[in-house]
Amino acid sequence: MSIAKRRRVALLATGVLLPLPWVSGCSSSGDDSSPAAARRDVAAAARDRVAGTGTLRWALDAAPGTFNAFQTNADSGTQRIAGAVLPSLFTLDGRGRPQRDPDYLEAADVVDREPRQVVRYKLNPKAVWTDGRPIGAEDFTAQWKALRGTDGAYWTARNAGYDRIAKVEPGDGAHEVEVTFAKPYADWRSLFTPLYPKSVMGDAAAFNDGRRRGLAVSAGPFMMRRTTGGTKSVTLVRNPRWWGDRARLDKLVFKAVPVKRRAAALLAGKLDLAEVDRATAERIEAAGQAPGKKGAKKQAAADPSARHGAAGDRAGQDRAGQDRVDQDRAGQDRVDQEEVARGGRDAADAMRAWAEANAPEKERAKTAALRRFTVRKALEPAYTQLALNGTKGPLADERVRRAVARAIDRKALAELVLKPLGLPAKPLGNHLLMAGQQGYKDHSGAIGGKDTHAAQALLADAGWRPGPASDREKALGAGTDDEGRDGGRDTGRRDAGQGDAGRSERSGRAAAAVVRKHGRPLELRFVVPSGSGTAPLGKVGDRIARMLEAVGVRTKVVRVSGSGYFKDHIASGNYDLALYSWPASAYPATDGRPIYAKPQPAADGSLVVEQNYTRVGTDQIDHLFDQAIAELDAGSSRALVGRADARIWAAAGSIPLYQRPQLVAARKTVVNAGAFGFATPRYQDIGFRK
Repeated sequence: MSIAKRRRVALLATGVLLPLPWVSGCSSSGDDSSPAAARRDVAAAARDRVAGTGTLRWALDAAPGTFNAFQTNADSGTQRIAGAVLPSLFTLDGRGRPQRDPDYLEAADVVDREPRQVVRYKLNPKAVWTDGRPIGAEDFTAQWKALRGTDGAYWTARNAGYDRIAKVEPGDGAHEVEVTFAKPYADWRSLFTPLYPKSVMGDAAAFNDGRRRGLAVSAGPFMMRRTTGGTKSVTLVRNPRWWGDRARLDKLVFKAVPVKRRAAALLAGKLDLAEVDRATAERIEAAGQAPGKKGAKKQAAADPSARHGAAGDRAGQDRAGQDRVDQDRAGQDRVDQEEVARGGRDAADAMRAWAEANAPEKERAKTAALRRFTVRKALEPAYTQLALNGTKGPLADERVRRAVARAIDRKALAELVLKPLGLPAKPLGNHLLMAGQQGYKDHSGAIGGKDTHAAQALLADAGWRPGPASDREKALGAGTDDEGRDGGRDTGRRDAGQGDAGRSERSGRAAAAVVRKHGRPLELRFVVPSGSGTAPLGKVGDRIARMLEAVGVRTKVVRVSGSGYFKDHIASGNYDLALYSWPASAYPATDGRPIYAKPQPAADGSLVVEQNYTRVGTDQIDHLFDQAIAELDAGSSRALVGRADARIWAAAGSIPLYQRPQLVAARKTVVNAGAFGFATPRYQDIGFRK
């Protein structure tokens, strides 16, 4: 499903993710090379190795508010269920490339470009809805009319692409549909996925309210059987009219389980598959590393402190030996260090065994329960960014935004989050394409990498120069605000120095003196999410604050929990700096424009920002997106998208940091499911290993 078809903003417990609407420039590399992408991790298995029965329980973030993916309150659960029960004309492979789904399409091609673009779909003649009616042109027509944006009776999320269509009609051949466009549309493959029956799209009441409780008619390998408890549980069963490969599962049960409760649900055996936060993933991996019952007893026969002491003795012997060896023998030093490390690992294994053997029965039971799971890992098709609000204050000056960008060590931040998880820890160099996607180029060279001196020079050029603190500031100190009040539990100031003698917190390095303009210090209000699952973002925020200290920028960190983070801060523009994430897209020309479009003034004097919450944009960026959307040559369209990205970097409203980690707890017997990355799940192949 194209991300361009969702509109609702969701806050995920693993960090703040703002979904897109359901939905040759400067380059530092100069080619299509990209950071090594972590491919999907799904325990792939051939269908004949998958049991032909079973029920899989899959966690959703929340109960779906609707099963209509084109409504404003559609969410990731809506998308997941729609993918299992409705036609997807094009699915995505592991690199985010659209692939024709032969279960629904025998062919789909642009057959005319002049005078108008015409796309001809040749449908699989076996494709039918669960009521027995063949999928046909009337379904395409009803969906176009509902989503084109001309009928206000339909509560649609967005009309991107559908508003460019002039007409939909049956083709000359059997099972053919022809779509004629009023304006060229490069991302035509994003349309009609998912495809709903005309009974849903042909009536505004059915579109708006009729799909809140279920889907009576569908056309996927599964069909909806029932919902329970206000859709907190949705049960799918095999579709008896399905013409493709038979689903390996009897049932697929989606259960609404908040992230903070998933560890308990896994322990209780109530889930088989669930995206989890880092803390839960670490618990599962620790349980998997612990020795089994017999091994634990054997290793823990004696107090492990003896083993640990032996390792320490070996380390001491190694160090004493090194003292006797000539300093020029560096190679021998390395050998000794490796021996110490092996001793340390042996000691750690013994400690784990002893801890398990001597733990209370309840804790041993939890460890045994978690040992039934494994953690599937990939890079999620989404990225975390540092957003800079360009509408007011110091950041309205592009030079100050660029200085902030030059102060950030993006590589260090990527390593902080991704390296401990064993994922590729490289910073993302593109706003519109992720690592591994076709056309990816690192355009961060348009603004430059970390350079403290360059950042300070940009600040000085904007009039912000180091200066002494006032007597009032010296008296107040870093723990109070400008009114002399304590910062409080959820706020804290990072002061880059009082006078000329500041120290960077924790690092011990001398921080630069605070830069000032007309005697006023440069202080930025840094909004960071708090609450369950946001600890990694909190650490990233703290690290960024320390990096800014090094160039003389003071930050006042405001930690916000709950839905207020988006509503009261991001959407309203009540921040200077903020951390949040955007999902990636297979259709960046369409989905990227509302995020980076130049805000336009409304009649009442306010700004219409669409989803550009940084409020930073240019006419050139808008023009490049418009060109890319209308360019039917795929290579030329990608080149225009690349040029737009380079200009987005140069505007310095958004600094991509890293692709988010995707961590999925999966029962060890589950196959063809896990961390999908960009790839669309093939639901009929998911099941349990024979």
